[in-house]
Amino acid sequence: MYERDTSATFHGRAPEFSAQGSHSWARLDGVDILRGLAIFFVLMNHVNMRLFLAKIPYTQGLPSQLVSSLVWNGLYGVQMFFAVSGFLITSTSIRRWGSLSRVSVRDFYALRFARIGPLLLLLLAVLCTLHAAGLKDFVISEKTGGLGRALIAALTFHVNVLEAHRGYLPGNWDILWSLSVEEMFYLFFPPVCWLLGRGKWLVAFLLTFAVIGPFARTTLAHGNEVWQEYSYLGGMDAIALGCLTAIATSRIAIPRGASRVLAGVGAVLVLFILGLSNQTEAWGLGRSGVDRSILAVGICMVIAAAARTRWRGPRVFLPLIALGRRSYEVYLTHMFVVFTLFGLYKSVGLPLGAVPVLFIGVILISSLLGELVARFYSEPMNRLIRRRLGDGPERLGSVIRTDAAA
Repeated sequence: MYERDTSATFHGRAPEFSAQGSHSWARLDGVDILRGLAIFFVLMNHVNMRLFLAKIPYTQGLPSQLVSSLVWNGLYGVQMFFAVSGFLITSTSIRRWGSLSRVSVRDFYALRFARIGPLLLLLLAVLCTLHAAGLKDFVISEKTGGLGRALIAALTFHVNVLEAHRGYLPGNWDILWSLSVEEMFYLFFPPVCWLLGRGKWLVAFLLTFAVIGPFARTTLAHGNEVWQEYSYLGGMDAIALGCLTAIATSRIAIPRGASRVLAGVGAVLVLFILGLSNQTEAWGLGRSGVDRSILAVGICMVIAAAARTRWRGPRVFLPLIALGRRSYEVYLTHMFVVFTLFGLYKSVGLPLGAVPVLFIGVILISSLLGELVARFYSEPMNRLIRRRLGDGPERLGSVIRTDAAA
């Protein structure tokens, strides 16, 4: 979900990794737009949940499908993140080391920590302070294990397990369930690549995750509503599909015409799941767990087409692209904005007509906060940790040339 770098397309065998950073790296606007859409749906959903729990009837009179598509697609947004993450991390790993079987375990974990660790640790420090201060929206109840239990779960990537057994944590902690799924996958990614990366076994291994996904969200959840949404295997199918997309695009030269077909079919699948969710529920796709798999397949088709064509988004998409590029920072910090603005909305006693302003305010301020956090903290820390570990951006594969030059 949170690999910051996108990468250029390539065809045939991946080139050997060069310590001099000679590859021509470039961002993929199509991928950043997908990430921007994903974080947009998450933001809309979390504002909606505050309104829903407060029983504010702001959706009265609106078409049910419009409401569902705009404010109830948060889980689908996370699924989109998972698919994009699998593609980006696998594709950049291929480019850094020449093949997945040559992935350096040390450098891979160093990259993940440099990117994920600083902001996560800062977030946890802030949340612990707010819990100790007794702020209403940040106090962890003893029912869910208290602060110590939540902190251990966040640091060992099993917030999803804790919530499945003890109930939901406060909003800023709850969002870490997706990080638990993603980082548990990447914890085993390097050794699995080292063992299986030279042959077809890795593809078979990833396909197994893709097939298990719907069952993990239904049968294997054993009726636990939290586990139906937050389980490891229930999210890893999208990551695995993203990995498979990266492997396929590294080995297969996709004709331009076929790329257009991929983009078209993928877009239709994505729009079907996101825009016709009432119909998918009526057809039982949600109950069977297949809806999220269809969405992941559609996202991967779009990614493959974007990787082949290097499509450049028109200027109208620039805000969405910018939001996608800061998606990790926005994701980890946006709940502070949601709680603050919703608290102001309630305390001032604004009318229902002001609800759209609440949504817009959360999106704009969360975007600004994410940009500031990235520019002045997470990115500088990312570069600093890489230098301290003895590997600069070129060695560890920063795929944005402006970063390497900096």
